[in-house]
Amino acid sequence: MYENRWFSVNLADVELPDGRHLDHFLIRLRPVAVATVVNEANEVLLLWRHRFITDSWGWELAAGVVEDGEDIASAAARELEEETGWRPGPLHHLMSVEPSNGLTDARHHIYWSDRGEYVGHPVDDFESDRRAWVPLKVVPDLIARGEVPAANMAAALLLLHHMRLADG
Repeated sequence: MYENRWFSVNLADVELPDGRHLDHFLIRLRPVAVATVVNEANEVLLLWRHRFITDSWGWELAAGVVEDGEDIASAAARELEEETGWRPGPLHHLMSVEPSNGLTDARHHIYWSDRGEYVGHPVDDFESDRRAWVPLKVVPDLIARGEVPAANMAAALLLLHHMRLADG
């Protein structure tokens, strides 16, 4: 029905188990690569940004679409550097999630590193109001207050919180 370089909107004919048919819209999206750094003080690098679609502010990890032929982990590292000015050390796959699999086939691949190097002011600084190192210990409270509105970001931050702080 519609297509551009980021997504396509399709109409599918879905057959239900009882043989009935229904029309169902679906959105096909490119994979999304997401990354962050957690430093030695157990602080996570986050972006404070506004999402105009929901008119909401919240903490997020750096993210963007994977370009044609691009390795997903490389895309995650690129997005992190472009949006924060930090180049990550070796990336570790944290999780892959499907944020809205009743409507879209989007897969978000989330990575993290335990070190990074500041390489300069972010090229894409317009994508966030600020960038900050936020203590992982406050992540559950941020989520409970609605300050991490995106479900994929909340899931990733809770998993990092658990991995880094569960034993300490």
